[in-house]
Amino acid sequence: MGKLVSTIFVTLDGVYQAPGGPQEDTRGDFTQGGWSFTYGDEEFGRFVSEVFDRAGAFLLGRRTYDIFAGYWPKMTDPADPIASRLNTLPKYVASKYVASSTLQAPEWPGTIVVGGSGDLAKEVTALKERTDGELQVHGSGALVRSLLGLGVVDTLHLLTFPVVLGTGLRLFEESITPTAFRHTGGHVTRAGVSIQSYDIVGRPEFGSYEFPENA
Repeated sequence: MGKLVSTIFVTLDGVYQAPGGPQEDTRGDFTQGGWSFTYGDEEFGRFVSEVFDRAGAFLLGRRTYDIFAGYWPKMTDPADPIASRLNTLPKYVASKYVASSTLQAPEWPGTIVVGGSGDLAKEVTALKERTDGELQVHGSGALVRSLLGLGVVDTLHLLTFPVVLGTGLRLFEESITPTAFRHTGGHVTRAGVSIQSYDIVGRPEFGSYEFPENA
């Protein structure tokens, strides 16, 4: 059975919106897109390539899918570790994030819309079971929040960039499902990107540092 692995970029104040370019995602009149670009050094690129090396399939939100579909099919170098996998492996798009029926006949080969049964957790679990390698989610912040709530995420790679924006869509909103993580590894690149990996272990446990009254 494969694992569901999420890789997502955030700022120090938790913004995930439009890391790759000014026009990537302008929802809410967001004007600060492209904030990850200046930190994309060799260490960063090596980590991302290693992640894609483990991919067996992809599960994407609609906006991320559209961004990928507009770029990666044009990259035809078979030696490119990202393009070669995105262009040849299955790409699943959750129907909750698909407007009308625009993906019923997708142009990007290997695209499959899932979630039509109304039970996304069951469908994603089935995808994991038949995926040889990792079922990977890249970006897709709204989808990641839903998947965390459904309890189907196994691992989160959280890449935090040394920048604060003050506005933009945030990954961990107030309504997100309380979740506990176990840190499994990480490092900080020379450019200052904190790359940390976590396994999801369930719901948080709570306690108190208060001393007993009679101690």
